[in-house]
Amino acid sequence: MTISSYINYRSVNSLPEIWHIAAREFGDIIALNAPHLKPAVSFSYSELDQKIKHFAAGLQTLGASAGDKIALFADNSPRWFIADQGIMMAGGVDAVRSSKAEQRELLYIYDNSDSNSLVVEDLKTFHRLSPQIKEFPLKFIILLSDEEIPENAGIKMLNFSQLLALGSHHDLKKVAQDKSTLATLIYTSGTTGKPKGVMLSHGNLLHQVNNLRKIIPCDKGDRVLSILPSWHVYERSTEYFLLSQGCTQYYTNLRSLKSDLKKYQPHYMVGVPRLWESLYEGIQKQFREQAPTKQKLINWLFNLSHQYIVARRQSRGFDLDNLQPSLLEKLSATMKTIFLLPLHLLGDKIVYQKVRDAVGGTVKSFVSGGGSLAKHLDDFYEVVNIPVLVGYGLTETAPVTNARTLERNISKTSGQPIAETEIKIVNPETRETLPTGAQGLVLIRGAQVMQGYYKNAEATAKAIDSEGWFDSGDLGWVTIDNDLVLTGRAKDTIVLTNGENIEPQPIEDACIRSSYIDQIMLVGQDQKALGALIVPNLETLQQWITEQNLELQLPNTDADLSSLANSDLYSTPIQNLFRQELTSQVQNRPGYRIDDRITDFRFILEPFSQDNGLMTQTFKVKRPQVREKYQDLINQIYAV
Repeated sequence: MTISSYINYRSVNSLPEIWHIAAREFGDIIALNAPHLKPAVSFSYSELDQKIKHFAAGLQTLGASAGDKIALFADNSPRWFIADQGIMMAGGVDAVRSSKAEQRELLYIYDNSDSNSLVVEDLKTFHRLSPQIKEFPLKFIILLSDEEIPENAGIKMLNFSQLLALGSHHDLKKVAQDKSTLATLIYTSGTTGKPKGVMLSHGNLLHQVNNLRKIIPCDKGDRVLSILPSWHVYERSTEYFLLSQGCTQYYTNLRSLKSDLKKYQPHYMVGVPRLWESLYEGIQKQFREQAPTKQKLINWLFNLSHQYIVARRQSRGFDLDNLQPSLLEKLSATMKTIFLLPLHLLGDKIVYQKVRDAVGGTVKSFVSGGGSLAKHLDDFYEVVNIPVLVGYGLTETAPVTNARTLERNISKTSGQPIAETEIKIVNPETRETLPTGAQGLVLIRGAQVMQGYYKNAEATAKAIDSEGWFDSGDLGWVTIDNDLVLTGRAKDTIVLTNGENIEPQPIEDACIRSSYIDQIMLVGQDQKALGALIVPNLETLQQWITEQNLELQLPNTDADLSSLANSDLYSTPIQNLFRQELTSQVQNRPGYRIDDRITDFRFILEPFSQDNGLMTQTFKVKRPQVREKYQDLINQIYAV
């Protein structure tokens, strides 16, 4: 499909205007399909447009006015999308968050956003907020479920079907909105501090709709698998774009992902690095279960194919370490690809096609954001010919600012800026613009940059300067062709006592290449050397113990830290194994320095997750919270 055949929305002034056009263009094509709801739900584009209009008319009938803030506390479903766009079509501004967030966070968002109405997942979520929610202004409450309204609710409350029925009997009043009109407030959960309300306008979001086509060259009827939180800006903006082009979106979850990939055979899926890591680990597990001779064959083929893709990158000038190869270097790399191609094709026939079949067999590309993609994952997906297009952005930038494309998928980069976007690298202290190739603070300017933080002029002034440059808080550099290379977070930097600054993420990405390490977080601020907290992969570790004929007993996954300290997990053979793994992975990464060494570590068995509050909704580790929870272990690492 050519870019010129896309549906163009540049004349549209507000996001909800899209759905009438989409209904006209795509009609009976299924827009949203939620197979895991009971009962399963699906809507065509025509039905979606009608339901959004009825939802909006229902809100207006209940008293919603232009500019009203309406809190939307709910999770992935077609009804979330209808509510989100219904609120905007009614002229409102939705303040969004997961229904599973902590009660006090939801109440804070409701209060801080000046919401006067509430759209909520179900009665269970409403009861979690009661009775405190009734202390705030509250015109009405809408349940996205069809549960019966309690007789003693004490407030005007309708369920989803009742609201649609109400709206179907009233005309929708057109509300004047343009690209500068505030569309939504998204509260950054972040890794530190109190949530701030990011103000995104219709223009911010429409920028994404009009410019993501360069990254995702989709066609109407293409299938998309959705797993990230719909209210999060990364998933949300991508959904707006994909649905504006007539794709069919299937909702999945972690439990059903493996089967849904095979059943629905998606063309596209957006996710975070942890998701691609999970798929990779599942495939590696299947490889490890093969007979020893077959494992050797698989490893041999992967090694040859890795050499092939490295040579191919060099021949195309896509090697980040040598983006301008000489003619002789290009010729040498090309000859190597010609020599290795038959063996790579053999690997594709025997192994890689089966990997593609396991994820549906029709993937055009995965899109990755929300963090850096580890090198071994980048290499793996390129070997098996599943393009992973890494992008970059923040909630404050709606979110995409940079992305790789199918034509320019350069490993270890976040791609070039998308249209109407500028990137500048500056000295973090002086804000002086740095030359190409120099590492510094990443600043962003473009039509997708937020209007500011809601009711927080001080934070806005710190984030956006007088010339419109947004301070991302990320460190990086740009290539001669303006590809962005991220090197870490300014606030994540670990400063050792010798004054060396260490960016933990690249080292952590290298360490999780080890099959014995599930998760790792580096520590060492104001210490002489780096340490680490490690969540071990007990399954592969047990396999190693069996192969070594060791009489060691691994702890149960629910073992507490006190019993863990005296377990065989800290025996000399296992300690030596992990020291060797850490040393090997860290020293083999590009740019290794002596200060990158991890001198000591402690084990934990509880993975970092959203459920235990140690990960954000986009699977970023909340480093301060981890340090606080495991401070005693960190103290042990550095005990004299």
